[in-house]
Amino acid sequence: MLSKYGWWRDAVIYQVYVRSFLDSTGDGIGDLAGVRAGLPYLKKLGVDGIWLSPFYPSPQHDHGYDVADYRGVDPIFGDLAEFDLLMTAAHRLGIKVLLDIVPNHCSSEHPWFREALSGAPGSPARARFHFADGRGPDGAEPPNNWHAMFGGPAWTRVGDGQWYLHMFTPEQPDWNWRDPEIPAEFDRTLRFWLDRGVDGFRIDVAAGLFKHPGLPDSDDPEADARTRDSVNPLAWNQPEVHEVWRQWRATCEEYTARDGRERLLVGEVSVPTAREHALYVRPDELHQAFFFDLLGAPWDADAFRKVISEAMQDIAGTGSTVTWVLNNHDQVRTVTRYGEPATEGTGPGPVRGAARARAAALLMLALPGAAYVYQGEELGLPEVVDLPDDVLTDPIFRRTGSRARIRDGCRVPLPWSGQASPFGFTSGAESAKPWLPQPDYFAAYATDRALADTRSFWHLYRDGLQLRRSLSQLGEGTLRWLDTPPGVLAFARGDDLVCAVNFTTAPVPAPVSGTPLLSSGPCLPGVLPGSTAAWWLNDL
Repeated sequence: MLSKYGWWRDAVIYQVYVRSFLDSTGDGIGDLAGVRAGLPYLKKLGVDGIWLSPFYPSPQHDHGYDVADYRGVDPIFGDLAEFDLLMTAAHRLGIKVLLDIVPNHCSSEHPWFREALSGAPGSPARARFHFADGRGPDGAEPPNNWHAMFGGPAWTRVGDGQWYLHMFTPEQPDWNWRDPEIPAEFDRTLRFWLDRGVDGFRIDVAAGLFKHPGLPDSDDPEADARTRDSVNPLAWNQPEVHEVWRQWRATCEEYTARDGRERLLVGEVSVPTAREHALYVRPDELHQAFFFDLLGAPWDADAFRKVISEAMQDIAGTGSTVTWVLNNHDQVRTVTRYGEPATEGTGPGPVRGAARARAAALLMLALPGAAYVYQGEELGLPEVVDLPDDVLTDPIFRRTGSRARIRDGCRVPLPWSGQASPFGFTSGAESAKPWLPQPDYFAAYATDRALADTRSFWHLYRDGLQLRRSLSQLGEGTLRWLDTPPGVLAFARGDDLVCAVNFTTAPVPAPVSGTPLLSSGPCLPGVLPGSTAAWWLNDL
């Protein structure tokens, strides 16, 4: 029987990008032992769980999203014994643990793909992937005109003349989910980690997996690859994918029936509309799916109201809850996205971007449903926009030569303490360098300074999470929009809690009287300053 309520419905999950969180070995790369050492920090912040980026054995062409072994730990991150210690420590603190699973593609070094390369055309080994003959004289042209998400064609030719499909990079061949060995193998993988006690999975490319069976040409292949977030409809959102999520949900429910602990499936679902998004979170499919429309909305009151209203109507109507997100490891950080040109020595968007990012955080934490916080978001970290070309590692840059869509800037290792790099990130000798260089201005964002300053981003998040736990009006539920002047959003949660956000730069009258419970900036009674959000308890 499907569960009617779960811890995940209004949880706040902290995304740990493992290689950039905390390094315990001194090699400049974060690891599982570093995550374990950081758990008390996350407990103090007040999150309900963590989502770990891939730590599986991998050649790291896409920083672990090219998986060579789905049931192991890459030595750069530790081993299974360290993973078990992390699980025990997290659960002792009441912190749930989600793993990132990558079912759309694997590494070109996965044993099954190596077997496919040595196999013959039409062999069972090749049937696990998308191998096809080429077109044109001697099959020298790719089987179709699809483009890869990270640039270039979506096909690579092998020695015997056939081509294989990769919607991201040649080092990431796509699985063929119509071959029965693939769902069976992933079922074994899910059970391996569920047996080790994990609380669920974040599913990479959850709208992918199945390709149009005829692999026809795209009507507009350039549009399919124009931006990282656009998708080829022939390679995404095929109807068969929903049966996979029904099977995975049934597996999770099987474990829940044994011990009463509900396991979560949350999907990275990139589809055009909230209504299509809602199809993935029907009661027998994924529990949740990230709602990226809020992340993609411009700093504009009408835009925010539109995406929030659509999500509440289409997604919450399925019986799921909306999964809100403002930052992640693939996107420019809010402080920069909402900001202004950089001021020397302070990072991009130091004033306007920071105020807007604080207000957006308070808004997100007041919305009905769940929220995901990306590491460093709670510190107000800006995007590092001036990394030199010779340190960039994003395969998008290697494939295109362009910096326009690269993701390294939001993945720079966290600053923990001190006045100079490595800012406490690595415990090694002074010569140890983080895998991506940290700018000097990160000193102003270091965790030790954030905890000591009650006006910091960290305290805003911590206070917001504490109120979210203690006030019954927050968390799961509904909202009611209130009348506001142009450029201002306000809504009620329950009978007496109001959240308001001023998207303009000029102060406006507050929608309710009295002093706010919490505000993203200085806020006097009766006034809501520009680029500020606040929560009040008030009789409506």
